[in-house]
Amino acid sequence: MQPASPGGRPAGRTVSRQVLADHVYEELLASLMDGRLEPGAVVSIDGTARELDVSPTPVREALARLEHTGMVRRVALKGYRVAPVFTREDFAELMEARLAIEPVNARLACDRQTPEDLSELERAVADLRTAPRGPSFAEYRDYLEADERFHRLIAEQTGNQFMAAAYEALGGQVQRFRLFGGVGITDAEHAIAEHQAVLDAFATGDPEQAAQAMAEHVQQVRGRAIADAPAG
Repeated sequence: MQPASPGGRPAGRTVSRQVLADHVYEELLASLMDGRLEPGAVVSIDGTARELDVSPTPVREALARLEHTGMVRRVALKGYRVAPVFTREDFAELMEARLAIEPVNARLACDRQTPEDLSELERAVADLRTAPRGPSFAEYRDYLEADERFHRLIAEQTGNQFMAAAYEALGGQVQRFRLFGGVGITDAEHAIAEHQAVLDAFATGDPEQAAQAMAEHVQQVRGRAIADAPAG
């Protein structure tokens, strides 16, 4: 007999459902990142379930997760639609928020870091450096994962639940500027060097240097993103 989960369901069934929802999420994310689901397109729950040969439940769960990233939007009585591409104004607002949060995160995290914390950041930068960067999402997903992991680790290492939550609110939006481009990662060399500079600052143990390196990184990302963003 399988052990019950806290919700009363067999634990094995809960794991299977989560794995299924994760699979649907990854399939939908790949379709979004590769441009197969275009801005404004309706995402049919039932149609997606048939296409992926699953029940509607994991599709609903995956779409709810994607809504948190801003990549899809729920429309009353109409289900979900793919969000529009970010404009330059959207980028500017997002990067203002990142500049308000992430340098503070870096300062706090550096101030309380452990050797294990630094090792995790080193691993993220090493993974970023070696990850593929081809034009399809399947080819650059590991790069994005390492990028996001680096910033999320810093937020978590602050030890401040509210700063971590503030980053989490932004986290899904951070990569949205890559949607629908179909060109993969175009700024890798710059981004890797900037992440390395943040890591080097952490290695010195100087919180203010860490905050400055993070601010410079976000500013550089902002400049590249706004230059590439559609007007509107």
